[in-house]
Amino acid sequence: MLADALAAYRDRADVVVLALPRGGVPVAFEVARALHAPLDVFVVRKLGFPGHEEFAMGAIASGGVRVMNPDAQQFGVPPSAIEAVAARETRELERREHLYRGERAPIDIADHIAILVDDGLATGSTMRAAAAAVRQRTPKRIVVAVPVAARDTCESLRAEVDEVVCGTTPEFFRAVGVWYDDFDQTSDEEVHALLDASRRP
Repeated sequence: MLADALAAYRDRADVVVLALPRGGVPVAFEVARALHAPLDVFVVRKLGFPGHEEFAMGAIASGGVRVMNPDAQQFGVPPSAIEAVAARETRELERREHLYRGERAPIDIADHIAILVDDGLATGSTMRAAAAAVRQRTPKRIVVAVPVAARDTCESLRAEVDEVVCGTTPEFFRAVGVWYDDFDQTSDEEVHALLDASRRP
């Protein structure tokens, strides 16, 4: 369904699909295959609230980009705690970049249409960090594409990128995983296998 919604980008030499690992990789693999576009990962790490890591107070992305959730300030997390979380997640970001890509350089996205794909959007902080980091690489267009999203998040992102494609925006969203029959965590091995498969003709 998501690939069909992106059909205008099929068979274009200037399109690149960027997956947010890990959960976005299986979705992006199918999108890239349907569009006949190259696939790469764009590593972003959520900054979870101390003690409640599933809730994002912000996110970091390649290139030293950090985006904080405006609502996070009201919870009074001290700056030292934020920096500790950011330092830990930066190490994990660097580990994953090396694990997934090895010595291969990132796909060049300058003057290309970058389609950022994840498995869904809740607060959107991870995708905002990704979009901000991708913009530093001077693409000619940034498209955010997800199968499912919270309606407000989907709408608010439209002011930050060139296009937002949300497959469905349920009225009672709750969480991304609710809308999947199988939401088991994607492994590093699966990510590596899908990236390898995408490079084969």
